[in-house]
Amino acid sequence: MPRFKFEAIDPTGKVIKDVTDEVSSEDEAQATIRQMGLVVTKLVLYKERKAKAAKKEAQGKTFAMFRVSSKKLTVFTRQLSILQDAGLPILRSLNILMEQAKPGSLRNSLIDVCSEIESGASLSEAMAKCPKTFNRLFINMIKAGEAGGALETILRRLSEFLEKTERLKKKIISALTYPVAVVFFATGIVIFLMMWIVPQFIKIFEDFGVKLPPLTLFLVKATEFLIDFWFLIPGIPVAVFIFVKLTTSFSYGRHGFNLFCLRIPVFGNLIEKTIVARTTRTLGTLVTSGVPILDALHITKETSNNAVFEIMFQRVLEGIRDGDTIANPMKLNRTPAFHPGALFFFFCFMAGPVGMLWYMMRLRSRILDDMVINMVDVGEQTGELDVMLYKVADVYEEEVEVITEALMSLLEPLMVILIGSMVGTIVIAMFMPMITLITELSSNSKK
Repeated sequence: MPRFKFEAIDPTGKVIKDVTDEVSSEDEAQATIRQMGLVVTKLVLYKERKAKAAKKEAQGKTFAMFRVSSKKLTVFTRQLSILQDAGLPILRSLNILMEQAKPGSLRNSLIDVCSEIESGASLSEAMAKCPKTFNRLFINMIKAGEAGGALETILRRLSEFLEKTERLKKKIISALTYPVAVVFFATGIVIFLMMWIVPQFIKIFEDFGVKLPPLTLFLVKATEFLIDFWFLIPGIPVAVFIFVKLTTSFSYGRHGFNLFCLRIPVFGNLIEKTIVARTTRTLGTLVTSGVPILDALHITKETSNNAVFEIMFQRVLEGIRDGDTIANPMKLNRTPAFHPGALFFFFCFMAGPVGMLWYMMRLRSRILDDMVINMVDVGEQTGELDVMLYKVADVYEEEVEVITEALMSLLEPLMVILIGSMVGTIVIAMFMPMITLITELSSNSKK
């Protein structure tokens, strides 16, 4: 006998969600719920999974070690938006995307979502069962779309948001890829010269008893140190990575490191503008989709991925609960307070006292410009907060692009100069005693 999943309202106005016992028909289910003193607002057949269906589901899944990448999730959202615009039922759309998905985390999640929907759950409820694939931003926007009957529109906005976020992410990665690659190869070339080429020259100089100039002596000492302690080359980066991971596993250390990242020269400005662009677009998308402002701010805080911005958004949340606007708490809390953890990271990673001095000079720097505060204020006064947030995001994304291009233009010649200086120093240090040796040999041959 079937069971029915229902939503009803009790005499106090509270919404009740439950599943009936086994009944013979839908009318009997309606009568049973009314006998409980409830008013039925929704009633659907509750499809329990049979052993065969569960076995089939398990067979469809595969082992997946990694989470769904942002690129795959963006493509999935765009495809789901297109299928919904075409008028297909949501379950059929998900089944189509599940069948064409490659084995992995996304396919496994879609199998779970389809099974939950077949059991009577809504799309947002089904996606909430897969938090590793669909975050709170995704789920809340879907929930808002379901409540407003505009799931197609919400999916389109969500796909546009994810695509813009992905484009911004690619720009940042492309800006960092070139200098990282150049530094990596330059380090490899220098290590090769110092560990295999320089020792051959040193042996020649020792055999002929040539007096070495100070630059060559320094290079000899550096080479001996490198040969004796070669394990420090991979060891130091690994140790730094582990140290940062351990430190940032605590909220206090994470706050200090995030503030350090926002204050480092050149790249700190890029990181700051990237976060502002992402958070304002996230908040604007949530507000446009009809998500309550407190929920929208809480989700934006979680997606900022920076403790400094999280604290600011938390203060904004507290201000709104006390009856304040969004702009006022933003203005009051846009200057991060002094943090000993940030000072410690500057001391460790930026030449000790020099880094500490730089941090103290940047202590009163703001993470939000006046333009952002004013735009948010105007948006609240005119009732177009989402429009203003989108404009802020557009402006900052353009600034990120400009900074990225400027960094690329600046880093290319700097990297060439760096490599040339390192290799040139080694060559000069080796040829200075070679010239002395050749001169002595020539004078001896003349005698």
